[in-house]
Amino acid sequence: MLPPVIARRLLLAPALVVLTVLLLTSLPVLLLAAVALSTVLPGRWRLLRMLWMTMLYLLLESVGLVVLFVLWVASGFGWKIRSPRFQLAHYRLVRFYLQVLYWECERVLHIRVTVEGPPPTSYDGKPLLILSRHAGPGDSFLVVHALVNWYAREPRIVLKDTLQWDPAIDVVLNRLPNRFIRPDPGIAADQVLRHIGELSRNLDENDALVIFPEGSNFTEHRRKRAIERLRRRGRIDDAEKAEQLRHMMAPKPGGVLAALTEADDADVVFVAHTGVEHMTTVLDVWRELPMDREIQMRWWIVPAADVPAGANERVDWLFQWWRRIDEWVHQHQAEQVARGA
Repeated sequence: MLPPVIARRLLLAPALVVLTVLLLTSLPVLLLAAVALSTVLPGRWRLLRMLWMTMLYLLLESVGLVVLFVLWVASGFGWKIRSPRFQLAHYRLVRFYLQVLYWECERVLHIRVTVEGPPPTSYDGKPLLILSRHAGPGDSFLVVHALVNWYAREPRIVLKDTLQWDPAIDVVLNRLPNRFIRPDPGIAADQVLRHIGELSRNLDENDALVIFPEGSNFTEHRRKRAIERLRRRGRIDDAEKAEQLRHMMAPKPGGVLAALTEADDADVVFVAHTGVEHMTTVLDVWRELPMDREIQMRWWIVPAADVPAGANERVDWLFQWWRRIDEWVHQHQAEQVARGA
């Protein structure tokens, strides 16, 4: 259960800063221990790499929290925190955080990213609706990093509420136009659709609304469970469509329809990626270090004028695109296997 906001601000955030300071003061001892253990552990300096990335994450979080506190004070103790000037300052902080983290993932974890297709800069001056595959560790980080640092967009994101356990994410994203949602059935599902609709309104020329229609990271177990759930609800046709997908779960169309209704002038960008979806646990990530991985991304842009008008037509259109993305993932995974990746 997520603690209330006051507890997260007064307990979690300070605790993370204190933890960072304690670890920094003991860093020489930790480094010596990591070097010594890395000589006997399998892999190439796994423990040292993990220690470095952990310390970097904690340092970025702590510095970010201090900057966020300064911005709060400078805004009149939150009075003007949502004014354009302070919103821009928060986006710049997000850009810095993600850029540094991305650079170190490239350098320390040996991750490379290649991008196919026309980038979102091809449609500068228009709002975008980003519909992305959800699979593997850090894919949401990669998509948002691409938008803010490569394509100069200001993303609005629909995220799971559990991400608010991270103090810096909790503070900065709650100050920006984002929505943390609890993907539960029933009444909560209606609230989710309402939040997505509200977030989709008044997108300007450099905004991008980001949705992961699958709802959670792909695993084969989740895929089968989602198909069974569709059958139990009597949605046999959707279940059969979902069974045709080999590397993805069926998209949940409700949020996409809500976004398309409110942002009917936005061009739609479909995002596929592959390369790390087999890593679903912390142990999987540990075994792969250093990853020596190439993550391949593909962007498809659909002009707003080409998006179907009716709800049923839009659902069919969404499933068609999901099958296309699934085929792209299948082909690239087959190529990776052929190369021995």
